[in-house]
Parts: sequence; structure tokens; C-alpha cells
Amino acid sequence: MRHSPTIESSRSATDESKMNETQNTGFAERLKTASAAKQALLAKFKSKPTVTDPLFAEREAMRAAELKKVRHDREEAKAAARAIAAEAVEAARLAEAAVVEAALDAKRGERKERKALTKAEQKTARDVRYAARKARQ
Repeated sequence: MRHSPTIESSRSATDESKMNETQNTGFAERLKTASAAKQALLAKFKSKPTVTDPLFAEREAMRAAELKKVRHDREEAKAAARAIAAEAVEAARLAEAAVVEAALDAKRGERKERKALTKAEQKTARDVRYAARKARQ
């Protein structure tokens, strides 16, 4: 697409000469300009100072206090769980001891009954022998 002739004619000759004219700059000046551009580009990526919050220290103290409270609560919960577990172990040990004691008592009771029967049988046998001896005499 071509520009209309009126636009081209409206440009002045001085504008074209400025655009086409090379700047008379030396090598050192071009290096300085390139270095400044590079520094400006690097400055964009540098971290900028942030606005410090005036309540930062207070919030940090509140967070620390909340963290301390949470840790304390967790420790109490763990201690309570340990105590419950210890009580359960103790209750199981006592129940087992009671079962063993009951079994031992039952065994002792059976032995006493056997001995009592044996004594009664022995007494009956002794009485029979005594009566037989008396009958012989």
C-alpha cells in the first residue's frame, strides 16, 4: 500500500535529513550509552525495597504466641493420650492378674474338695477297719 502524495509532500526536507543523518558520536560515547542501557535493563530486575509493615513485629509476636499455644495444646493432648494408653495397659494387666488369680483359686478349691473327700473316705475306711477289728474280738 502506498502513501498518498499529500502526506509525502507534507514532510519537510529537514525531517528527512535529520532521520537520515548519522549522529556524530564517537566509539566511547556509544559504549557509554550501551552500558547505561544495560544497567537500566538490569535495574528493572533488581528487587525493590518493600514497604515495611508497622505492625510486623506485633504480628510476628502474635504468630509466635499462637504457635506456642498450639504446641502446648498438642503436647497436652499427647500426654493425655499417653496417660489413657498407660491406664489401658494397667487395666489389662490387672484383668489378666485377676483371671490368673481366679484360676488359681478355683484350682485350690478343687484340691481342697478332693482332699476333703479323700479324708472322708479315709475316715470311713478307718472306721470300717476299726469296726471289723472290734467285730473280731
